[in-house]
Amino acid sequence: MAGATQEYFHEASILSPDGSIKFLRVPVVQELVRHGVQHVPKMFLRPPLDTLNTAITCLPENFPSVSVATLRGKDVEERNNELQKLAAGLEEFGMVLVSDHGIPLSLLSGVKEVIKGFFKLSFEEKKKNVGTYASLDNMGYGRNFVTKTDDKPLDWIDRLTMKVSPKESSHGLNVWPRKPAEFKEVIEKYAEEAKKVSDDLLQALAEALSQEKNAFVKYFDPKTREINVRINYYPPCPKPKSTMGLSPHSDSSTLTLLMQFDTSGGLQVMHKDKKIWLSVPWPSDALLVSAGDVLEIMTNGKVKSSWHRAVTQAGLERYSLALFFNPPLSMEIEPIKRDGLSDYEYKKVVVGDYLQHYYTVSQTSPKVAMKFAMV
Repeated sequence: MAGATQEYFHEASILSPDGSIKFLRVPVVQELVRHGVQHVPKMFLRPPLDTLNTAITCLPENFPSVSVATLRGKDVEERNNELQKLAAGLEEFGMVLVSDHGIPLSLLSGVKEVIKGFFKLSFEEKKKNVGTYASLDNMGYGRNFVTKTDDKPLDWIDRLTMKVSPKESSHGLNVWPRKPAEFKEVIEKYAEEAKKVSDDLLQALAEALSQEKNAFVKYFDPKTREINVRINYYPPCPKPKSTMGLSPHSDSSTLTLLMQFDTSGGLQVMHKDKKIWLSVPWPSDALLVSAGDVLEIMTNGKVKSSWHRAVTQAGLERYSLALFFNPPLSMEIEPIKRDGLSDYEYKKVVVGDYLQHYYTVSQTSPKVAMKFAMV
């Protein structure tokens, strides 16, 4: 067993306090489980209180959900109610469930099929047919961690990350899996449909905040906008109370659109006011949209980016696919103007500058990276 697990590892980059980058061999958690691991390696373990701070189960009726079909509809009263639900949900939780989104079920099934097809490949096949982008942007297959401390526990997760847009960029576009053969085609089709949902939600949110409809989407040039896709695979974990699937963090995006499958548990969000962890009641047939740091900057903190995490589960595996939507890297953004507001919490920032900063900061506490954009 010990010899087998040593053969399967990812390279993780560790950004030390002195600014130097070190490289660490991290066991591939999928392979650990595949070989029947009984004892979780020390580098994944953390104190139980650090893991669970006991999350409270949030009932479905208490968690915000919006219908995209209603937002796209012409019934004024129904649409206004949905606009209020969208704004209120994002302001309170930083995320809302999304139903009636119009993405064909056959396409969603195809997405699940190609993702499972990739992770069913042997480790050798996965490494052979997909590249790993050796940079701090976490592209490719594997675990390219960036942290400020050498002793920070690692997450119980395997990842695959690619760039969908802009098409003209070679940055991160050379890491798409060649197996399954239809992988790239299916994921790109899904991203095109999801982009419509994201744009509609941003326009609806602008209306809900009494702004012009294009207040947010005007920054999203169709040809140069940034869309990254990250696929997360959480294998079953023999010590779920001492590990974390994904450490607490906020996303660096404007919006993140997520789908999940195989099990609906695992995602938790910190309530903005109550400062407690809530288990997100996420039904299998819904998508979920999460506010990112860029949206918090654009709304001057009216909408806060969600502080969220993923816990591990014993005997259950979970997949999620996240699409991160952002303006072009060269775009300068700023808070939208609001009547009666003279003091702004955030300043103008270039999207690419913020993202570069985000990936070199260890998110040991909420919104550490956001200080970069504060006045």
